[in-house]
Amino acid sequence: MQRNARKRDQWSYFAASLIVGMLVEFKMSGSRTGLARIFLAPVLVLLLLAVPGRRAAGDGSRPMVDSGVAGLAQAIRKLKTTARMIHTTAHPDDEDSGMLALESRGQGASVLLLTLNRGEGGQNKTGSELFDSLGVLRTLELLAADAYYGVDQRFTRVVDFGFSKTPEETFNQWHGHDIALGDMVRVIRTYRPDVLVARFQGNPRDGHGHHQASGILTREAFKAAADPARFPDEIKEGLLPWQPKKLYMGGVRANEEYNLKLDTGAYDPALGISYAQIAHLGYSRHLSQGDGRSQGPAGHSYTYYKLLESLVNTPGTSGGHEEGFFDGIDTTLEGLAARLGGEESNVPFVRPVLSDLERFVSQAEAGFTPDNPARAATPLLAGLDQVRSLIQKVETANLSAAPKLDLLTGLRTKESQFMNAANLALGVALEATVDASESDDGQEAPGPPNQRQAISIAVPGQTFTLTARLYNRSRRPISPVDIRLSLPEGWKAEEIKRDLKDLAPGESGSVRFRVTVPDNAEYARPYWHRDNTQEAIYTIDKPRYVTLPLPPPPVLAVAAYSLAGAAGEISSVATVRFVDAIYGPNERPLAVGPPVSIDLQPSTQVLVVGGNHPDSVVVGIRNNTMGAAHAVVRLEAPSDWKVEPRNQQVTFGREGEFNSYTFKVTPASLRESRYTVKAVVEYNGKEYSEGYSIIWRQDLGTFYYYQPSVQHINSIRTALPAQLKVGYIEGAGDDIPETLRQVGINVETISPAYLATGDLSKYDTIVVGIRAYDVRGDVKDNNKRLLDFVSRGGTLVVQYNQSVGAFNAGKFTPYPATATAKRVTVEEAPVEILAPDDSVFHYPNEIKASDFDGWVQERGVYFMDKWDPKYTALMSSHDPGEDPLPGGLLRASYGEGTYIYTGYAFFRQLPAGVPGAVRLFINVIAAGHQKK
Repeated sequence: MQRNARKRDQWSYFAASLIVGMLVEFKMSGSRTGLARIFLAPVLVLLLLAVPGRRAAGDGSRPMVDSGVAGLAQAIRKLKTTARMIHTTAHPDDEDSGMLALESRGQGASVLLLTLNRGEGGQNKTGSELFDSLGVLRTLELLAADAYYGVDQRFTRVVDFGFSKTPEETFNQWHGHDIALGDMVRVIRTYRPDVLVARFQGNPRDGHGHHQASGILTREAFKAAADPARFPDEIKEGLLPWQPKKLYMGGVRANEEYNLKLDTGAYDPALGISYAQIAHLGYSRHLSQGDGRSQGPAGHSYTYYKLLESLVNTPGTSGGHEEGFFDGIDTTLEGLAARLGGEESNVPFVRPVLSDLERFVSQAEAGFTPDNPARAATPLLAGLDQVRSLIQKVETANLSAAPKLDLLTGLRTKESQFMNAANLALGVALEATVDASESDDGQEAPGPPNQRQAISIAVPGQTFTLTARLYNRSRRPISPVDIRLSLPEGWKAEEIKRDLKDLAPGESGSVRFRVTVPDNAEYARPYWHRDNTQEAIYTIDKPRYVTLPLPPPPVLAVAAYSLAGAAGEISSVATVRFVDAIYGPNERPLAVGPPVSIDLQPSTQVLVVGGNHPDSVVVGIRNNTMGAAHAVVRLEAPSDWKVEPRNQQVTFGREGEFNSYTFKVTPASLRESRYTVKAVVEYNGKEYSEGYSIIWRQDLGTFYYYQPSVQHINSIRTALPAQLKVGYIEGAGDDIPETLRQVGINVETISPAYLATGDLSKYDTIVVGIRAYDVRGDVKDNNKRLLDFVSRGGTLVVQYNQSVGAFNAGKFTPYPATATAKRVTVEEAPVEILAPDDSVFHYPNEIKASDFDGWVQERGVYFMDKWDPKYTALMSSHDPGEDPLPGGLLRASYGEGTYIYTGYAFFRQLPAGVPGAVRLFINVIAAGHQKK
C-alpha cells in the first residue's frame, strides 16, 4: 500500500523538528505506521527549504536556472555545438558532478550519464527501503541530481548485489562481462557520443569491485560499440556500430600525469553560481546515501582526466595538455556535413542549411536582452523550421545507413534544442492537469457525476477529464494552432470543450478532454524485476524500455503555436494534484494503477516453533476507483492452517479511501521453514493480489514500487531470555525491533526525549540501532547516559556506524576502539568462534555452525580494527583470500554491566527471518543477564 512517503523526506521535515529536538511519528492514509528515524545536520534541512534555483513543485521538475533568461542563455549555448559525451559510472553518486555541469551547462555539450546499477544493494540513511525499492528511490535521486547537472540518464540491467572487493567477484555475479557490456554498447550506439569518459580506471585504486568493473567495461565498450560482430542483435534492430573518437578516464590526481585539467569552480553569470556549486546542489539529492551537502564555496575546483585512446590528433595524444574533451573534434553545426565525407556530394543541400542554422543561432544570441528575451524567438523558430525540413530531406536522401544515422542523430538533437530555446524566449508554458469536480472558473465539469471526481491514479477502464492550458507570458502575441494529447495505443481522448484563440501577452487558452483508459493499460511500475534478492541480473519485462531510468508517463499534452507565421511546439506531462499533510498542495505525473492496492501487515513475520498461536494478519486495501466500490477479500494460507473468517466484504465510498481487514490465522504443524499467506481481492469479476508503495520525496519525482500482497512467514526454533526488557534507540532504516517483538521479546522504542531525561534503568538491555551516531545528534549528546546505564549493570549493544571517522573522534566507546570500513561481503564466509565459552554462544540458545547458514547480502560491515585489551573478540570471519577480521563482535565489562559492539549485518538478517541470526542476536541482547 501507500507507505508513508515522508519517511524518505524526513531531512526537510525536521526543519520544524529542530525546534523541539525530537523525532516525530506520523501516518498517512493507507500507509504502515513508521517512526521518522533520523536527525540530519541543520544545514541539510535548510538546504532543501531554501535551495536557490529550484521550483517548489515536488514532481522532480527542473531547476529554475533552466527557466527564463538563464535557461535561454544555456539553450543557445547548446545550439552552437554538436558535442556529445557519455560519462560512465557504477552506482548513483559515483558521478563527477562538477565535470558534468561544466560540460553540459558551460560548454553546451549533450551529455549522458550511464550508470551500471541503481544502488539497490546499499544501505539507506533516510528510511526503510532496501533492495529493489531502494533502487527505485536512488533512481529518482539520481534523476533529480541529473536535472541540476543538465544531463540525460541511462542504466544497465546489472544489480548492485552489495559491496564487492574485486572485479572478478563482480563479473562472476554479473554472469561475465557481456550482459552489462551489451547494454553499454546499446546506449553508445543509440546516443553516438564523440567522447566516452570513464569515472573509474579499472584497477584496485577504484576500490569497490563495481567501480573497477565499470572502468574495465568502459574500455571494452569503446571498441565493442564499433564492432559489427559484437551484439549483432542490436545491429538487426537498427543500432548501427559507432566509434567514439576519444576515451578518457578519471580518478587522476593533480600530481600525476594527466591530459585535461578542468576548473569546475568557474563562475557562470547565467547561473549566478559556479558549475561546482550547482553540481553540489544536485549531488545533495543523494540523501539515502548520506550525501546531502550545501551549495559549496565559491572559487576554483579542479578535476583531472587522462586520455587513453584517440582517433583524432590532439596535444593529448603525445602526452600534452588539452583545453577540453572535444579538442581535435569539429563540433560546429557545419561539422555535421563534414562527417559525411565523400557522401556529402549526394546531399549538397545539407551544408547551406547548416550554415543558415548557425546564422539563426548567432542572431538569437545577439538579439535577446534580459528584459526582452522574446526578441530571440523569431530566429529560433526559423531555425526550428529549417532543421525540421532538413530532417525530412535527409531521411529520404541517397546516403548509406551509417552516415545518415549520424547526421539525423545530430539534427534531431538540434530540433529539440531549437524548440526548447524558442519556448524559453517566448516564455510560453503548457500544463495538463486531471480535473477535479469543478473547473478553474468554478463551473461543474462536463460528464456524469461518477466521471467528475478527481483521481490520484488512473485505473484501466476508467474515464476522466483533463484540461490542457497554454500560457503566453511573452510581450508578443501568439496564435495557438492546436492542443492535442499524445496517448499510448488503445487510449482514447475526446475533446469536450475548447477555449483556444490568439493569445495576447499574458493570456491563456485551453482544451478539455475526456480520456478513456483501456482495460489493458499498463501500470506505472518498473520495467524490470528479479524473483529474489540473490539475483544479480534484472529480468527485463518490457524490452522497449531497456536502459531507460523508468517507463515514461502515459499522457503527454502537445501544443502547437505560431509567431508571425513561424511554427513552434511545446509539450507537458499530464499531472494529478494531491494534498500532502506536511507540504500541502502538490502534483505528480498521472500514472496508471490497479483498482485496488493491497498490503499485508506485517509484510514479514517471524514465528517461534511451539510458540503461542494464532496470529492476526491485517490486510490494508486502498480504493483507486471513482466513487463507491464493492469487493471481497480472502486469505490464502497453507492447506492445514485455519483462517477466520474465510472472506470479508469490502465496501468503499470514495476514491482514495483506505480500509483495513483483520484475519485470525492459526498455523498448524510448524517446523523451522518458510511459509506464505496471500491476500486476494475479487473486484468486478477479476482477482487482484498486489499493492504498491509510492516512492516520493519533496525534492524528487514520483514512482511506484509493486509487491505481491503476501506475508512471508519464517518459523524458527529459539529460546527466549526470561523477563528481559529491551529499549531500542532507532537508527536509520532499521527494522530489527519489529522482528524482536514478533518472537516475543519485550521491546520499547526509546524516544529522544526519554533518552535525554528518562529513567534508563528500567531496561535490562539497550540496543543502539544502525548508524544512530551518524544521523542522530541526541545519541551523541547522551552517550554518557548510555555508558552510565552500563556501569550500573545494564547491557548496551551498539551496532555499526558508517561515518567511522566521526565515531572514532567522538570516543563513544567505554574503552578505546577504532572502527573501520572493513567488512565481510560474502554472506557464506566461514565464521570462527573465538571465545567458545562466552555466554553469547550458550544463553539462551546454543549457537552452532549451522546458525551461520542462509545469511543474506553480507556477513558484516564496519568492523573494529584495534581495541583495548578489556574487550574480548567473540567471532572472526573474512572474505576469501583475505586476513581474518575479529573485530565484528566485541564484548567488554564496564562497571557492573556489559558493552557489546557488533558490525555483523543483523539489520538485514532479522527482517529476512534468518533463523541462526535471530538466535544469535537474541543471545547478544541477553548477554549479562543469564543469571536473571
